[in-house]
Amino acid sequence: MKIKLYQIDAFTDKIFHGNPAAVCVLDKWIDEDTMQKIGAENNLAETAFVVKKGKDYEIRWFTPTVEVDLCGHATLAAAYVLYKYYNHASDRIDFHSRASGLLSVTRKDDNLTLDFPTDIYEKVDAPQQLVEALGVKPIEAYKGKTDYLLIFQSQKIIEGFKPDLNLIAAVGGRGVIVSAEGEQIDFVSRFFAPQAGVDEDPVTGSAHTTLTPVWSKKLNKKTLTAKQLSKRQGSLKCEYFGDRVKITGKAVTYLMGEIEI
Repeated sequence: MKIKLYQIDAFTDKIFHGNPAAVCVLDKWIDEDTMQKIGAENNLAETAFVVKKGKDYEIRWFTPTVEVDLCGHATLAAAYVLYKYYNHASDRIDFHSRASGLLSVTRKDDNLTLDFPTDIYEKVDAPQQLVEALGVKPIEAYKGKTDYLLIFQSQKIIEGFKPDLNLIAAVGGRGVIVSAEGEQIDFVSRFFAPQAGVDEDPVTGSAHTTLTPVWSKKLNKKTLTAKQLSKRQGSLKCEYFGDRVKITGKAVTYLMGEIEI
């Protein structure tokens, strides 16, 4: 069996930046164990698998160690592949996730916009393990469906984190978002997910389903600019619509290949 593979840098307009994702467009679903092994072999934050269903597509995402319920950058990468290499004609692609429902991507020029459900979150006390892992107490903490979001006083604090990943992994869930108001943009963030096999994710689209409503309410703005401050960095535009958020970015191709199984 041969499977085409595309590696795409998402939320950037130049290679070696943004967040790399692998995309495999399948004729039909293959077994879950093989998809997980491909995710491990690729050793990227996520590998997206898509299968055409009528006019739409089904989608699943795998880290090197687990399947996840939602992934923004790999969905953006999958849409980019379908537009560039599979001649998808409409300016909208509807993906269906068994865990997250309808996820659409629209195209305007070279911008791609994700339309995702807003995370369900609540304000909480920051777990002591996370305070110890980061070495700084947040000014606010939230717990979403899969992630913690910790708010800090400055961008410099976010830039300086060198967390204890073992302590973060012990907290459970998918990962931990750290964020602060930006110096030149609305907000900045980083994302640590050692419990999902990703020590630090370069640009996490799905994390912005939590970040966007929180910062929209804090700054009293519907449309926000965002940057994830990993080494690769990535830029996003976020819009808050109550139960949905829109996240816009660009993507570029790094490589095309073929998997032989």
